[in-house]
Amino acid sequence: MYNFKKTMKTLNFKTNMKCGGCVATVTPFLNNVEGIEKWDVDTTAPDKVLTVSGENVDAAKVTDAVTKAGFQITPIQ
Repeated sequence: MYNFKKTMKTLNFKTNMKCGGCVATVTPFLNNVEGIEKWDVDTTAPDKVLTVSGENVDAAKVTDAVTKAGFQITPIQ
């Protein structure tokens, strides 16, 4: 028997999402990105940090989804 442990990857992005309305706008876009298991936006942080987690999350797909929702997004290293 094999015991495979899931490797959760977490990515952080700087955005311009300022409020709950912004989060509500981006929600359907991020919820449709394959590989995302969990995401959150800290609208109180100066950089409005979007944190995305998932086993196979793809930074390019996250960036594309947020851009299509009408917001700016930059990966944080």
